[in-house]
Amino acid sequence: MDVHDLGFEHISMTPEQEQDLADTIWKQDNVELTTVGVDVGSSTSHLIFSKVHLQRLAEGLSSRFVVVNRQVLWRSPILLTPYRNDYTIDADDLKEFFGNAYKEAELTPEDIDTGAVILTGEALKRNNARAIADLFAEESGKFVCASAGHNLEALMAANGSGAVALSRQEHSTILNIDIGGGTIKLGLCHGGKLLSTSAFAVGGRLIAFDDDGKMVRIEAPAEQVAEDVGVTLKLGEVLSKEDRKKIVSRMVDVIVSFATRQPDDDLCKALLLTENLPQTPAIDGITFSGGVSEYVYRREEEDRGDLGRSIAHDLRHALADKRIPEKVYDPGHGIRATVVGASQFTVQVSGNTIFLSEKEKLPVRNVPVASLSIDLSVDFTAEEVTTSIQDAMKRLDMIEGEDRVAIAFRWGGDPLHARLFALAQGICNGLPKTVADPELPVVVMMDGDAGRTLGNILVKELDVTGEVISVDNVQLRDFDFVDIGEFMPDTQVVPLIIKSLLFTSPGQE
Repeated sequence: MDVHDLGFEHISMTPEQEQDLADTIWKQDNVELTTVGVDVGSSTSHLIFSKVHLQRLAEGLSSRFVVVNRQVLWRSPILLTPYRNDYTIDADDLKEFFGNAYKEAELTPEDIDTGAVILTGEALKRNNARAIADLFAEESGKFVCASAGHNLEALMAANGSGAVALSRQEHSTILNIDIGGGTIKLGLCHGGKLLSTSAFAVGGRLIAFDDDGKMVRIEAPAEQVAEDVGVTLKLGEVLSKEDRKKIVSRMVDVIVSFATRQPDDDLCKALLLTENLPQTPAIDGITFSGGVSEYVYRREEEDRGDLGRSIAHDLRHALADKRIPEKVYDPGHGIRATVVGASQFTVQVSGNTIFLSEKEKLPVRNVPVASLSIDLSVDFTAEEVTTSIQDAMKRLDMIEGEDRVAIAFRWGGDPLHARLFALAQGICNGLPKTVADPELPVVVMMDGDAGRTLGNILVKELDVTGEVISVDNVQLRDFDFVDIGEFMPDTQVVPLIIKSLLFTSPGQE
């Protein structure tokens, strides 16, 4: 019997309609974005335009998208970060540089779907660092702006350099040494995870010279090193070869001391900006990133009017002499070890399962995520939750009570009241200033189904009087930012926009 005899209407589609249907189905699970990553650092600034393809996960949380492909569309030249005579960064010069980059890439701001602006190192200390971020204020809805302190910058460098991925591939412990203009960041990686970070005040542009060799910039750490070796620095004067060699040699001594985890002398202690790295585990390999790494790996030879090339020269000798004995790897990213942009996708969460204590205060935008490492699928205590929050805040250079933060975690095990109460207690103790500040929301994000219950415990049993936002069935991690939209009473849903910083993939050009 022919199917047409059954009385069903036969629907035929043109090739164009079939293609439209296929495109519609594809777009349900796929997103393509054009993104930009902007890095303004102590010594250099640059940006990268990329095309990103995100795909919905086929398993687990169906709302989670992951990056399945990214393509670099255009890389800017490396710009020496422009400074005025008063040591402020010249925002006008940066604006012109960024504008020219768009033109050369044949893109306009309207072509960009999302992006990330990262301020690092000495750039954060400048009086008008805020003005730099304001260059992108018109894009604030789709851009994220992160001011990276020492620990967060070390974390970004270890990811962007490929050191974290290398430690996973080699099943080993890798120390990434990120040598910038004003600071050096250390990232100790093992098995695809960052174990610890540290930073100290040595860098290639702590002293800068004009075309005549006269010193036009002298930072305080350079004066500390110079004093240690008996050299006097004065703006407008030429630094002799002998004195330059003394300073550079002493800086490399400091680098070696920190790289071998033996920073015991007084100068090392004076230059330390964070805690030292732990003495374990043993280091299997070394990677370098940052501007000076281009000289270390011999990809750059041009003198930039600072100490960078000289530091790299002496450091290569130290490596050859096995003063740093571990094998050196080159992941290939060097000065580009930074974010290449951001990905972004939208999900909706049910108002029936999440908790919103003050719906009228929504939306909130660009809340950075701190992901907890604690295993909540087994027995835990409130104290362990508190410690995990404190560790996460420290890792990301967040100041509790000053910075908005979304605490994210994976929830497992039975949703017993005692377990959720311990979790809520740990959150309150880990965020005491946030809990006490009516202007700061308490934002918690979990991948389980207990968001409403946790929110009720926080408000009704632990008397949190400020805004509480407790969202479930969403999975977030470090380097994510989240927008929480207005509650939609007709559909009983809350829209979330999740933006994730993207780093260069291993092997990506």
